[in-house]
Amino acid sequence: MKSFSSIQPPHCFHFAPFFSSTSIRFCIRTPIPFSARVFFCQAKSGTNESFNIKVLPPTLLADPHIVYLMEHGMNSDQIRTLMRRSPAFARYSLEDKIKPLVEFFLELGVPKEQIPIILTKRPQLCALSLSKNIKPTVKFLESLGADKKQWVKAIYRFPTLLTYSKQKINEKVDFLLELGISDESIGRILTRFPNIVGCSVEDNLRPTATYFRSLGVDVGALLLRCPQMIGLSIEANIKPVTEFFLERGYTLEEIGTMISRCAMLYTYSLTETMVPKLDFFMTTDYPKSELVNFPQYFGYSLEQRIKPRYARMKASGVRVVLNRLLSVTSSDFEEILLKKLKKLQVD
Repeated sequence: MKSFSSIQPPHCFHFAPFFSSTSIRFCIRTPIPFSARVFFCQAKSGTNESFNIKVLPPTLLADPHIVYLMEHGMNSDQIRTLMRRSPAFARYSLEDKIKPLVEFFLELGVPKEQIPIILTKRPQLCALSLSKNIKPTVKFLESLGADKKQWVKAIYRFPTLLTYSKQKINEKVDFLLELGISDESIGRILTRFPNIVGCSVEDNLRPTATYFRSLGVDVGALLLRCPQMIGLSIEANIKPVTEFFLERGYTLEEIGTMISRCAMLYTYSLTETMVPKLDFFMTTDYPKSELVNFPQYFGYSLEQRIKPRYARMKASGVRVVLNRLLSVTSSDFEEILLKKLKKLQVD
């Protein structure tokens, strides 16, 4: 990282104006004054040393909103994004709106480095009343259970959560209760997957739950282990995986069993994870029942775990069930092979 004043000509630059996504290339041949503060300056390789420079014009540097945001760790990209998403942000009162909100988040336990992320994701929070909207919402969420620290994490991962009405949140709570989720577990699901509050019960959540039920899956138990599953699209995410297994000879009952045993199953990438791993599995001498019994197989690295362990087992001339082939540590795996070899020699 270099300051602008330390750079001597000639140098080529890419200048990104504060409110623009475009870049202007120019070359400095002689020293020139530069009154704007350099906010970001990163060296890049090239014939002549070149830089990407993002600057805040002097007029903006004097703006108290910008100064405050910079003091709280916000960089030029984040400020630019914030202003694009909420042009009205500059009109929010710094003393009455922005500062009290930031101070509330810090008192709540939000890490300081997360403040720029929250404001960038949802600058509209500054328009809400802290006493009438945000604080009552946080209090209501905490009443649903789960540790306060978990709610803090949910808020900075998904700050939009604080913009929803109590009625909208209660709709999702009632739906979860319908699925057999206990009162004590509601908060656990909402903190792990706060995005559920933004989903439509009738258009998204209920159809997804009905689909999983058709596979014989206990949806309530599924959500306790992997609440993200209820947010998946039936057409884009769920059906393609089901059809993938059906095409390879698995029954709906077997697919349901696999989902029940590995809640993360439908969250894996079909093309990058499931296809290559199932293709390899079908080259092994394992029956498909092994995969039904241990669908966690898809969570292991194909190149670093599955293939090396399988090759080691084959070279040893023994057989290890899929679960123990992958789930144990390297030392335990070697011990398993040794015991099986000794037993084979005795027999």
